[in-house]
Formats: sequence, structure tokens, C-alpha cells
Amino acid sequence: MVLRIVRLGTPRLPHEGTRIGTVRRPPRGVRKERYAEEDWFDAWLPELSPSPDLVAKAHAAATEADWKAFARAFRTEMGEPGPRHLLDLLATLSHGANLSIGCYCEDEARCHRSILRELLVARGAVLD
Repeated sequence: MVLRIVRLGTPRLPHEGTRIGTVRRPPRGVRKERYAEEDWFDAWLPELSPSPDLVAKAHAAATEADWKAFARAFRTEMGEPGPRHLLDLLATLSHGANLSIGCYCEDEARCHRSILRELLVARGAVLD
């Protein structure tokens, strides 16, 4: 059993399991009933995405210092009770089920999913 960090909208990997979208907004121009069929996500969990203000900061991050400031702020958001409990749940589920979480960003290193990866590892998640 494993939890994968993926780019939403890309072809699914074998045995990927349930794909969870950790994004603020669903994909544009895609009908809700086609999200899973088109490899976006099976379930939407915007609580694990940055707040709208932080999304803007991430997109505007031009320097490494800007990105680090975003990452610190996002970690703070994920430390709130709701997101913290969801991360604990996903880490626990990774021990008994295949699942994946993801975002649309092309470069994981400059995406909040890289921070989610770190937070999940710290909680003992089984990651691919």
C-alpha cells in the first residue's frame, strides 16, 4: 500500500488507487462528472490546498526567498486543526490502501504538493 504524489490530469499509474485533488479550484472547462474519467481526481479536498492569498504568493514567487516565505506560510496553514487532521488521516490510510494526492503544477519542486509530501513523510506516510 502506498500514497503517491502526482500531477493532476496526467495518466494514472497502475494501482494508483483513489486520486485526491488538493487544489483550490476544480479544472476549468471540465464537467464534474468527467473529473475521474479524464484523470483529474476522484475526490476533491481543497482543504489541503493553499488559501487564495497563498496561491497568489506561490505564483508570484520569483526568488528562492519568495518561495521559502510561501512554504513557511503554507506549513502554518497546514498546522491548523482541520488540515492537520486530514494529513494524519491520509498518512494512516497510506498503510492500508493505495491512494494519491496531487495538484496541476508541472514542477513539483515549486508546488505545494512538495510541502504536502514533507508533511506526510513526517507523519509516517508510506510514499512511493
